[in-house]
Amino acid sequence: MRIVVLSNPESWYFLDLVRASGARHDLVAMSFESLAASVGPNLKFSLDADCIIARTMPAGSLEQIVFRMDCLSQLSAAGVLLVNSPRSIEAAVDKYLSLALLQQAGLSVPATFVCQDLATAMKAFHELGEDVVVKPIFGSLGRGLVRLQSRDEAASYFCKLIEEQRVIYQQKFITHPGYDVRLLVLGERVWGMKRKNSRHWITNISQGGVGEDYQVKSEERELALGAARAVGAYFAGVDLITDSKTGKQFILEVNAVPGWRAISSVLEVDIAAELISEIEQLHKCLTGCK
Repeated sequence: MRIVVLSNPESWYFLDLVRASGARHDLVAMSFESLAASVGPNLKFSLDADCIIARTMPAGSLEQIVFRMDCLSQLSAAGVLLVNSPRSIEAAVDKYLSLALLQQAGLSVPATFVCQDLATAMKAFHELGEDVVVKPIFGSLGRGLVRLQSRDEAASYFCKLIEEQRVIYQQKFITHPGYDVRLLVLGERVWGMKRKNSRHWITNISQGGVGEDYQVKSEERELALGAARAVGAYFAGVDLITDSKTGKQFILEVNAVPGWRAISSVLEVDIAAELISEIEQLHKCLTGCK
């Protein structure tokens, strides 16, 4: 297969996929900015690929992002295998939309309020217990998370977001036992990693967390599979957190462009090889069904 990876050519993930693929497939790194398409007679400008793996989702204008997703949708319609689908990437990259889809699927999510004006934000801050985590709607790796615990700091921070023409996404802070769980879904398989941080409430590995092997419980496996299905992702990262006061488990978010560097190292599982193998089976089914 010719596999196009939407990634920086020097990315660890791209190089790991090249290693895992060996000589079996031709892997090419390509940026989202390089996507192009043509419509009309005598124009044949299309991406030469059997499969496209999205390994990044860079920032861009609304126009750029809409075109990129449209372009991927057209490639999918033309028979190119995409991991993941444009719809699932759109859904998962938007924290509000993905959380709404999870709730619609009957899955437990933290109390969350999203708005655009100060008065509504302050009312929500009070209703959420005046202890919230504010997150960028588009963001990953624990970047941009802010915990607010007083009305003054909340008002100040909300005003800053409004001035920057950003949406205010605030979530009730969940007191956890010092860790959360990252579940990696690939088809029907689920791997788990505990992420601990003794110095901070943010447990992401990129923010100082430490990964440990974790035995996934059957109910957690079903939660992960249900979350991936809710956003339409075949390959996904699902974050679970447990309220240490009540013992209730919540899905924090779903990532349709999941990293695997930490979990692969902690569990000693070659996720890149598993992904390539899964893509081979999917492509075989796709071409065999034509």
